[in-house]
Amino acid sequence: MTATLESLQTGQHARVQDVQGDDSLALRIMEMGLLPGAEIEFIGRAPLGDPLEIRVAGYHLSLRKAEAHRVVIEVI
Repeated sequence: MTATLESLQTGQHARVQDVQGDDSLALRIMEMGLLPGAEIEFIGRAPLGDPLEIRVAGYHLSLRKAEAHRVVIEVI
């Protein structure tokens, strides 16, 4: 199943397939560890739904929905 990071539910695991775009934001997202092949766990959402918290490469990372929408994942 292919989706974007923002569609995950708490506790789900996924593998990054791609980061969409070729601008500085896409590069920054990849610098934070969201590289193709990286496994992530969705930790949760803030009370109003933004930002989202994930675990990647052994640390917690928070992303806004707009950033998470650019990360294409495969649910595992």
